[in-house]
Amino acid sequence: MEDIVGGWWDKLIRRAAYRGYPQAAVALTDIEKQAPLFFRAMGGDAALSIKSAVGTAHGARRRLLERIAGSNTQVELAWRDGQSLYLPDKIDLYPDAALNRELYFWLMALAAQPLQPGDWLSRNRRAAAACLAQMPGLAALYQRLVAALLPLRDTPREPAAAAQEAAIRQALLAPEQEVQLPAAAGAPQPVLLWLHPAPPTSTAANLDDGQTPEAGDGDSRDGRQRRRYRARRETPDERNNGMLLQFRAESIFTWDDYVKVNRHQDDDEADDGAAAEDMDRLTVTRDGKTRASRLKFDLDLPAAAYDDTPLGGGILLPEWDWKRQRLVADHCRLQPMLPRDAQPAGLPDNLQPLARRLRRQFQALAPERSRKSGEASGPDIDLDRVIRFLAEQNSGVAVAEPALYQAWPPGGRSMACLLLADLSLSTESWLGEAGQVINVIRDSLLLFAEALAACGDAFGLYGFSSIRRSEVRYQLLKDFAERYDDAARGRILAIRPGYYTRMGAAIRQSTRILLEQPAQRRLLLIVSDGKPNDLDHYEGRYGVEDTRHAVLEAKQAGLIPFCVTVDKEAGDYLPHLFGRNGYSVVHDARRLPQVLTGLYARLTA
Repeated sequence: MEDIVGGWWDKLIRRAAYRGYPQAAVALTDIEKQAPLFFRAMGGDAALSIKSAVGTAHGARRRLLERIAGSNTQVELAWRDGQSLYLPDKIDLYPDAALNRELYFWLMALAAQPLQPGDWLSRNRRAAAACLAQMPGLAALYQRLVAALLPLRDTPREPAAAAQEAAIRQALLAPEQEVQLPAAAGAPQPVLLWLHPAPPTSTAANLDDGQTPEAGDGDSRDGRQRRRYRARRETPDERNNGMLLQFRAESIFTWDDYVKVNRHQDDDEADDGAAAEDMDRLTVTRDGKTRASRLKFDLDLPAAAYDDTPLGGGILLPEWDWKRQRLVADHCRLQPMLPRDAQPAGLPDNLQPLARRLRRQFQALAPERSRKSGEASGPDIDLDRVIRFLAEQNSGVAVAEPALYQAWPPGGRSMACLLLADLSLSTESWLGEAGQVINVIRDSLLLFAEALAACGDAFGLYGFSSIRRSEVRYQLLKDFAERYDDAARGRILAIRPGYYTRMGAAIRQSTRILLEQPAQRRLLLIVSDGKPNDLDHYEGRYGVEDTRHAVLEAKQAGLIPFCVTVDKEAGDYLPHLFGRNGYSVVHDARRLPQVLTGLYARLTA
């Protein structure tokens, strides 16, 4: 009974102390489609993805009810780094949902401004002034947000804190005017219209101690994996299996505490991270033991007898270094290869019905051949011209022998298409009823090739994966110079999941191959299931920017690059890579073959 009453009391006091308006709450997921477009339209870095921020301790004085309830110790504020823009997961600051929604867009416009010098107040005040000066249309929105915010803020009793609050209010009302933040004993109340005063920083660079970060079972798509936490390094406790000699209830370890015990890692619960959602700081430590060593061993290159067949000594390709803003020559080594154990094979029986239907549809795309008379040579004789020539000759008229042949020149369609398939390790994953990604890609390649062979367009099929910059594996499935036959089908059927996704090098090599084709239009189709990444620094912003630069190089060369993906989060990065109209997300992987062929028909019409 005591637990039940205590639970009632906890809910009651927390509800009474809560300052927000849950009935008017707006979640980040409600604007996730408009947010990237708006942020880029405001001048924000197009490479930044939008993710939800985690609450951080603000340290400001709280109301009495909040102190009793133990609530309002954290606040979610917007901030950005070189990888992402972080926005509150939910905003319920105002009693009007329209104002909460407008606050999201104001924060994105504010975050799009360049970093301003000065302290927390000066940085945000100058950024707000610059934002309003560049985009006067936001002035009315900003005035509504400020007018509704000021009554919600507390007025401190202490003179120093009151002076701080007065300076903040003045900066909110007139951001173009210089204001100094007076000193006070405590931290000021957080301002949700401004960016984070001290955003969480990544410690990934500080963990470079020879250990490879531990990899999980795959990228989770839930909200916790999209958040950013403040990290704290802790020295590990080397004591193993210590004995608790004196028990006190307050000494029980919390989720945030650390003790080193002998425990098999496979015993970890799948939802152990649930407690971290309410934390603003995660503690990390070096213990010299990671599961990454096993993972790294599994992804080592196989022995030559079991590996794919290399073709030649490799090709050196450049790579774009976005930090130095220059192209590094001969930075990657691309190795063309043939799939191992590829044997000539026919089209699988389960694909025959769909292949017949696609062949009939694509035969309509083949240009009709028209007869051309009056040729000096050709496979047929033009009988009308022969009869006319003989009649004129027999009538005594001296005429020169005309061109008496007919020809059937090819139609006016001049098209070359290269399909580049992502064969990275992630294609080993499953997509529900569709099965493994690699099987979906294999069937798509087969059906796409059947369709293009029916319309007569020149095409090539290639796949790629990588292990660092020295081993970008480029699978040759069907070259432009060879016929599509059972040998090519056998190579497609022999593909299997590879390693990582160094997409920039594969796109550059595909561009070179396409430029060698004598066609008026050249289409580069890319089939992928995830973001560019590799074991080395080709991760995050680096990989995205290199891929984007490779796509820009292809466009400048006159190619038409287009990406088809089954990654549901592709909207976070593909608009930056291929443009708004340069990609398509396939939500049902079973429709990938039809989507590919339909896109080809539309793009080449």
